[in-house]
Parts: sequence; structure tokens; C-alpha cells
Amino acid sequence: MEEAEGTGEKRRGSTTTRRQPKEADERALQHDWLSNLPDDLLLNIIERLDVADAMRTSILARRWKQIPAMLSKILIMVGSTDDVQERSCDVARANATVLGATRSLLESRIASPYTIHRLCMQFFLGNKYKKIARIVDKTIRNHKVGFAEFTMLTEKAYARSSPADRFAYGRQLKKFILTCPNACSRLTRLKLENLRLLEPDLACILQVCRRLEFLRLDNCDVGHRSLLAVEHPRLRELEIVRSEFERVDLNFLPELTTLTFSFWLSLHDPLSFGYVPLLHTVSISNTGRSFHKMLKLSEFLGKATISNLHLGFESEKIWVKPEDPRELSQVFSKLRLVNLAAISDECNLTWTLFVLQGAPSLEELCIRVCDCLGVWDEEQRRKLGYSEERKDAGAKWETCDFKHHKLAVLRICGFQSEVKFLDYITTVMKAAVNLKDIYLHEKPACEEKCAYRRQQGDRFPRSTKQRMLVWNSLDVHPRSLLTLHFPF
Repeated sequence: MEEAEGTGEKRRGSTTTRRQPKEADERALQHDWLSNLPDDLLLNIIERLDVADAMRTSILARRWKQIPAMLSKILIMVGSTDDVQERSCDVARANATVLGATRSLLESRIASPYTIHRLCMQFFLGNKYKKIARIVDKTIRNHKVGFAEFTMLTEKAYARSSPADRFAYGRQLKKFILTCPNACSRLTRLKLENLRLLEPDLACILQVCRRLEFLRLDNCDVGHRSLLAVEHPRLRELEIVRSEFERVDLNFLPELTTLTFSFWLSLHDPLSFGYVPLLHTVSISNTGRSFHKMLKLSEFLGKATISNLHLGFESEKIWVKPEDPRELSQVFSKLRLVNLAAISDECNLTWTLFVLQGAPSLEELCIRVCDCLGVWDEEQRRKLGYSEERKDAGAKWETCDFKHHKLAVLRICGFQSEVKFLDYITTVMKAAVNLKDIYLHEKPACEEKCAYRRQQGDRFPRSTKQRMLVWNSLDVHPRSLLTLHFPF
């Protein structure tokens, strides 16, 4: 009997033991702090996840089923955007995934009172893009959307897209715009690539996208060697990359503040500046070839008075012509920061002093020296029209004694312990009487495919002894307020 009683006690004990995990689970549910958070805080956490993970949270609890309809930031992106190699993802499958996510996230908001503050979508022009357009258009028509951004990709990347391909992609874009006029009227950011449109079509797109603040055109045009006139009342940032335009006229852009213009084929001035009263940041880069015109910044920039200027030379021909400071007095009057990038290592740096002399308000000057050529084969270079002269053959400048009172920072990337660099820095030190900091950076690591990578003869000062030699060569000691830096 006692044994039986003992056995019964053991059984009762085992039952109690089995109950403990269940009771623990109930207590855990009662203390599910995440689910008990206020809506706004919970949404703030969920919106930091990507779309797939955010959708999965709806299965965690009954309350979480409403999360997709409450999201204020919606980002729906395709998988591959590799711009160099062939697009790795299947366009039909990629757009099908985008379509599924669009339906799940947007069609579920039919009765949702929550505002979409930001809608960001990236998809391919092609398979199922019209269905995506209709859902987005309906959502924007029925709900308040703060900012909308579209990135429209093409099946063939830049290197593989022919003129016929670009024309076909242009027709698809036009159909997309006609399919979702409501969505386009709310667009604030638009990125397009590899398109050829008719000029009236591009003007129409800019007119329909009346709230547009950012526009990027990559390998887009309205015909070979065509003219493009840009007018928009709200556009703030404009990026035009790898264009075949003969010239882009910025006729009327009263809100434009930032311009990026890279790689052109025009034999003349590729840009003209009209009414751009707020423009302050300009970045212009080009792989200069023998047929490219030497640009005079005083004429090229027109009436624009900018504060931040970036000029990139891609280790090829210097395509800017040094000018007398008096000619630059208007366009450089408010210049504060200048970055002269990817100057070929074979170039003398003296020519860059025309910028310092012509910009009395300049506070920082950055010089980047590099020799990472895109094309090394000599025969191929001749076929493509690369110059066989010295890359600075057209950029001659005679130095003269002048004083500059505003320059505080000089940066040189790709510095070498060579006479060319030391003489240049000494000249700047002599002119810039209030110079406070000189930063000498090592040349950044090149890509694996670059033939210049890790070549012998690198003379960047790494040891303390080598840096002291540079210090003494520059005679920094008398300038007690000047600091020489060797950043890692």
C-alpha cells in the first residue's frame, strides 16, 4: 500500500512537472513586451525590417495581422541591380515577386486609415509592370501618400543595351506613365536607365510628374546627339550620366540645388545654365578624349554661382582650360569647396592653382591623383579616340605670386614623396597665409582588374622617419598653426 501511495505521489509529482512548462508559456505570453508596445513604437521597429520579414511578422499574433496595413514606409525592391554584368535575375520572376509584395502590402490597405509617408518601389520595365502600375495607381488614388519613389530597371544593362533596346524600353516607360497618372503625379524621386524617348514624351513625363524633386537619367536620351531642354518648377536634384545629348539646357529650374553630369560625347559645351538661382553643388566628370573640347568654366557655368564644385578627369585628358582670375570672378565668387578628382599621375599639378587664385572665398581644396585607366591597350585607346599627348598638354598655367586668405584645408589623395607633390604643397603654403591643415592620403586600393594595382615604386611615407623627411622638406616648423596629417 505504501509503495502504491508512493507511486501515486510520484505520478502526481510528474503531473505537476508537466504543468510547469505550460504555466511558464502562459506567463511568457502575459509578459510579451514586444506585442504590448504602443502602435507607433511597434511600427517603428517593424519598418526597419525588409519587406519579406515585415510580412512574416503578421503570423506571430492576432494583433500583428494588422501590421502590413499600418506601415508608413513601404520599400519593395527587386533582387539584382548589377550594372556591369548581365542581370542575374529572371525579369519575369523578379517582377512577379514585386507584384506579389505589392498586392500583399497595398491591396490590404483598402480600409486602412494610416498614411503611407514613403513608398519606394524598384522593378523592371517589362513583364507584369502594368499590373504593378495599376495597383500602385489605385493605392495612391485612394490613400494619402507623402513621398513616392520609382526606380525602373531594364532587362539589359548599359553595356548590352542597343539603340533598339533603349527605344523599346522608352515605349514601355510611356505606357507605364499612361497607366498610372495618379502615381506619377505624386512621384518625388524617379530613376530611369537605358531609355530612348521622343523629346515631347520626356517633356510630358516631367509635366505629369509635377511634384518631382529628384531625377536620375542614366544612359537616356531623345535621339543621338539631340538637345534636351529641362524645365521643372520643383526639381531639386538632377543626375545625368552617360548621355548622348549634344547639349542639355537647364532653362528653368528655380529650385535646383544639386547637379551631377557625367560622361558625354558632345564636341561642344555639353551643358548650358539658364535660370538656376539656388544651384550650389555641381559635380561634373568625364573621360576626356582627343575630340573633347577644352571647357572654360567662366563660359560653361554661365551665371551660376556655386559653392561646391567637383571635377572628375578619370585619369585621362584634362578637359578644363585654366583661366585668368578676373574671368572667373563671377562663377567662383561663392566657391567654398573644390574637389579635383582622378587626375592622372603623369600630370603636373601646377595648373590647378588657377582655381585657388580665382576663388577668393575657397576654404578647402582637395586634389586626387590616380592612374587607374579604364582602357590600357594602346590599339584600343587609338580606336576610341583617347589622346596620345600628355594628359595635361592643354592645361598650362604660369604661377605667380598671390595671397589667399580663406583656404584652411588642403587634401591630397594619392600623395607620393616626390618633387612634384612637395613643390605643389610648398606653393600652396606660400599663397594660403591662413592654411591650418594639410592631409596627405595614400592612393586608394585599385580594383583587381586595374593594371596599375600595387605596382612597384610606391613612395607614400609610412614610417615615422619617412614622414619626418616630408615634414622637413615642407618646412612646416615656422607655421605654428599649421598641422600636417597622414590619415590611415
